Amino acid sequence: MITWDHTVFFALNSLHSPLTDNLWAIITHRLTWIPLYLGLIVWLLWKVPKGWIILLYFLASVGLADRFTSGYMKPTFERFRPCHDPVLQAKVHVIGACGGKYGFASSHAANTFALAMAFSLVFTPRRRMRVGLWGWATVVSVSRIFVGAHFPADLIVGALVGAGMAWILLRLAEYGGVSLARS
Repeated sequence: MITWDHTVFFALNSLHSPLTDNLWAIITHRLTWIPLYLGLIVWLLWKVPKGWIILLYFLASVGLADRFTSGYMKPTFERFRPCHDPVLQAKVHVIGACGGKYGFASSHAANTFALAMAFSLVFTPRRRMRVGLWGWATVVSVSRIFVGAHFPADLIVGALVGAGMAWILLRLAEYGGVSLARS
């Protein structure tokens, strides 16, 4: 598994140029997506009946996914990020800041996939928006390889944690009698 992880990481991380480096730096930066988040919040609160309840669900999904990966998984597993791995770091192409010492599992992946899953579970008929959010979550997650911050396994597990957290919270809400599904 580690051999596969390193092989895929270096195959993708080595594909760089000044143009793509700038693009990945923009995609991976958290502030880049503030307009998307604000647009989603405005849409929920303005156009969706009881959108504030759905907004709380989205925030809880992302917040818990982030907390689980950053507060529990990274300090527990202590797997170096590629850019901090003493054996590999000289070969890693790093764009921007590397991030904390440990990278398993990716909070970027957990957060974006939590939002994509939460949206998909609540707004099942809105296919184009769902596909767009899953695509966005994938691109943001993969950007972490190109900037040298995560191995592919970090992203896969982070995505599963985020999607799983959104699914679990929806099931808990339903169990508590709160229906979040919208058309």
